[in-house]
Amino acid sequence: MIAGDYARDGFVVVPDFLPPGACAALIERAEQIAGEQAPSGPRSVFSTAEQARRSDEWFLESGDQVRSFFETEALAEDGSLAVEPGRAINKIGHALHDLDPVFAAVSYDPRMLAIATAVGMQEPLAVQSMAIFKQPGIGGEVGCHQDATFLYTEPLTVTGFWIALEDATLDNGCLWALPGGHREPLRKRFARKAGGGTEFQLLDATPLPGQAQMVPLPVAAGTLVVLHGLLPHYSGANRSPRRRLAYSLHCIEAAALYPAWNWLRRGPALPLRRLADGPPGL
Repeated sequence: MIAGDYARDGFVVVPDFLPPGACAALIERAEQIAGEQAPSGPRSVFSTAEQARRSDEWFLESGDQVRSFFETEALAEDGSLAVEPGRAINKIGHALHDLDPVFAAVSYDPRMLAIATAVGMQEPLAVQSMAIFKQPGIGGEVGCHQDATFLYTEPLTVTGFWIALEDATLDNGCLWALPGGHREPLRKRFARKAGGGTEFQLLDATPLPGQAQMVPLPVAAGTLVVLHGLLPHYSGANRSPRRRLAYSLHCIEAAALYPAWNWLRRGPALPLRRLADGPPGL
């Protein structure tokens, strides 16, 4: 069923992947990290609407770090917090799966490898992870995109594993996806520029789909959604009073070429690990 649904739609929904206790442990750890970094860390804002312009050093050098990024509406014009610290963080990224034992335990759980294998991956490497808060009232929209834009390999192999840690609803910003959209071309690549900064490189001018063409994926806490790297998907802004915290892990094939111009890179001290290797010895 998993393989068939994934091949047909470009995504598959796996209910009850994580039990409530595991979700609670990840939520607690994410809140702890955010609470430590929000008051004193750099005020780097994450926004898909202006991603090339906002690609600062804090973001570009986070591939082998655990760093927090703020919601656009969490900061006042002078850079001070406009909300309490616990509600200010957009996401934490991008090496939680290798640097934090709580997130590593879930990321390298044998069941994650089994799901990756079921959707056709041969030797998945864990390349990026994020705790995404989607804060109540100010949670920003994540515009329609294809994950292969941001984690490009040759051939295209990136696969997303998105876990709802809290209920994701139509009101608080659940995922939306285009069934079968993984058979469409990659529209653009997000790359480091030779002179510094980043840019989007246009590959295909076909517009990404609008909401009318997509289907919502409201899911209960503990549900895993697997997303093909070419699948157009997005999540809306959260104007509701309920947060929508999720954990996202992205994997690529070990045999694929990962060009050096990708925005996300790591230093030699933290090489990518295979899911089959199990959790790192932290």
